[in-house]
Amino acid sequence: MSTSTATDRAPAPDSTYHTAARRKRRVPYWLLLPGILWLLVFFAAPLVYQASTSVQTGSLEDGFRVTWHFATYWDALSEYYPQFLRSVAYGATATALCLLLGYPLAYLIAFRAGRWRNLLMILVIAPFFTSFLIRTLAWKTILSDGGPVVSTLGSLHILGLTDALGVTEGHRVLATPLAVVCGLTYNFLPFMILPLYTSLERVDGRLHEAARDLYARPLTVFRKVTFPLSMPGVVAGTLLTFIPATGDYINAELLGSTDQKMIGNVIQSQFLRVLDYPTAAALSFILMAAILAMVTVYIRKSGTEDVV
Repeated sequence: MSTSTATDRAPAPDSTYHTAARRKRRVPYWLLLPGILWLLVFFAAPLVYQASTSVQTGSLEDGFRVTWHFATYWDALSEYYPQFLRSVAYGATATALCLLLGYPLAYLIAFRAGRWRNLLMILVIAPFFTSFLIRTLAWKTILSDGGPVVSTLGSLHILGLTDALGVTEGHRVLATPLAVVCGLTYNFLPFMILPLYTSLERVDGRLHEAARDLYARPLTVFRKVTFPLSMPGVVAGTLLTFIPATGDYINAELLGSTDQKMIGNVIQSQFLRVLDYPTAAALSFILMAAILAMVTVYIRKSGTEDVV
């Protein structure tokens, strides 16, 4: 008669090790689960619903049915392509201005601010403490006909030139392309400064010293050392600025006129006023696809390992 011992009943050491290893490998997936569920519920599901809406036909009274009417995409694009092109132009212009304005400020904070660095960073993010809508309404007052901008440009006799260039109309700034671009630039400028500052802060100052020791001029140091090393911030900042600026509709609604409507205004109108849900959904998908294509090309042309 055989008797079992404690050693016989104990699990093998290899089995215990593999079980612990499997549990350890599962931990990252459990940590990702809440984020995945969030994306499925609030991104993937609405995306599928909008995709089905874009191929429906019908009316609000009779109801909409999925009839796989893909011609809605072509009809929407052929009718509203001026707003698409205008949105891309405004978004690209605002992004370029944010880069021109934000890079020197980010450089100053990263390398020259000293003990004032924290204060300057607070000033950069301070606009976020105020509603996006209120900030845009404030610009409506600033750019009004009796505001300081029009008075300054008029005293400098610049409004005639801006009228000739088509950025202002009738010696006024409000309800012109310039007003919309100014609003976009102001509202999205922090999205450019913060990635630039993060990227510039990581640049080793000893590289600048080495370049100067090799008799490199300040412009050469910037062109050969600083700017290439800050490219991750440039790419991230331009993406964070261009994508929301292109799809924005509040600035065009409050600071522009009917001649400055962007594609976001058209989508908002189709959804909430005209109640043409298939056209609105099709326009949303076209905008998303166009931005995705442009972003993909941009990243491949100028992206870095930190972004890609």
